[in-house]
Amino acid sequence: MIVFLETLGCSRNQVDSEIMLGKLVGAGHTITRDPSLARVIIVNTCGFISTASDEAVDVILEMAKFKKTGVCEKLIASGCLAQRYKDDKNLVFTLPEVDAFLGTGACEQIVEVVESKEIKTLTLFPDPNKRPFQDLSDLSGQRELITDHFAYIKVSEGCSRKCTYCIIPQLRGTQRSRPGDDICREARNLVSRGVNEIILTAENTTDYGQDFQDKTGFEYVLTSLAGTLKEEHAWIRFLYTHSTSLTESVIEAVKEHKNICSYYDVPIQHASSNILKKMGRPYTTEDLYTLFKTIRKIDPDAALRTTLIVGFPGESEEDFKILMKLIKDIRFDHLGVFTYSDSDDLKSHLLKDHVPQEVAEKRHDTIMAAQAIISKTLNERLLGKVFEVLVEENPEQGVYLGRTMFQAPEVDGVTFIYANGLEIGTFVNVRITQGFEYDIAGEIQE
Repeated sequence: MIVFLETLGCSRNQVDSEIMLGKLVGAGHTITRDPSLARVIIVNTCGFISTASDEAVDVILEMAKFKKTGVCEKLIASGCLAQRYKDDKNLVFTLPEVDAFLGTGACEQIVEVVESKEIKTLTLFPDPNKRPFQDLSDLSGQRELITDHFAYIKVSEGCSRKCTYCIIPQLRGTQRSRPGDDICREARNLVSRGVNEIILTAENTTDYGQDFQDKTGFEYVLTSLAGTLKEEHAWIRFLYTHSTSLTESVIEAVKEHKNICSYYDVPIQHASSNILKKMGRPYTTEDLYTLFKTIRKIDPDAALRTTLIVGFPGESEEDFKILMKLIKDIRFDHLGVFTYSDSDDLKSHLLKDHVPQEVAEKRHDTIMAAQAIISKTLNERLLGKVFEVLVEENPEQGVYLGRTMFQAPEVDGVTFIYANGLEIGTFVNVRITQGFEYDIAGEIQE
């Protein structure tokens, strides 16, 4: 069959999509990028927050139109939205256009579902805790990559933490770390296929190994991977760290290996000890200042990224001031912020003093305005410096888009390269000539 797959949400979802596509291709099916040509359409959904759930439903309904205007015979909804509302008996009736719902632990069954002749709606929700890791290191079972020059590798699945605003443990189970040797084998295979950047991902990458008896730490993965790819011209990046498991040994490993990006994605969520406690985050304001001071002491050239939540239940003006102070003191290179998303299946829903939406949105805008000034100032300090850039796109004559080691794909700004004749997927040295709020620009350094 001809199959189209739309991926929503995070990098972990993307890996799941690539596993499903790989299995379908291995079973003899054909993948298309045009949903109007597909007999089977799959929407791999996100359901982490309400806006993501709303987007997922909108996309499902949009894809359902191809049952009338295209050749679609089967519409499948997989991933977190389906998993989150699996016990809601109205799910099937609310979305009658969907022929099969697959939970987060069911992506390995995609071929079975695509080829099924079942007429009634299929619902598959195996326990996500029992989902085994696929051996993705074997090229015979390779993933079908969605991106061209970078690829994500999951170092673990699930999460064992208990943040009050987060439903991920219910959606993806408790943490199960992957064997380090398997991670390295998969990385080697991906690089041999032309991937220039390996990006390690998980719910909390630096929690890696806490479920092992020997408590093997994340620094082991970094060191092993850096050695594995030592002879290759490929970057190693890691996302979604947790501040309590981002240890000095991890920072030292990054500093020691030149092929690991000095880029620390630390989603702190807030800075007020009061709010952090309500969130179920086991650290304080002082702990955060200590962490970022330690990173910059060991690795002075490090780029810092964080993600925040404003409008959390009980967030006072004083709590918000503490957050603003930390933002201005630390001066993150990259920062994202969300307004709190409430739902009655979250522990935080039961907390008192919910913040009005208009107040949360105002705080969001205040932070982003401050960050825009910080980012522009930091980018302007790069003028005249030369950085290695991975060339990724050529949108128009004389202009290329790429990224430096301190710019992660899809979430950070880009580097504009004014040049001609560059090859996509190669590395070039660029001297920075312009700094903007989120992007930088430059020319080839001969």
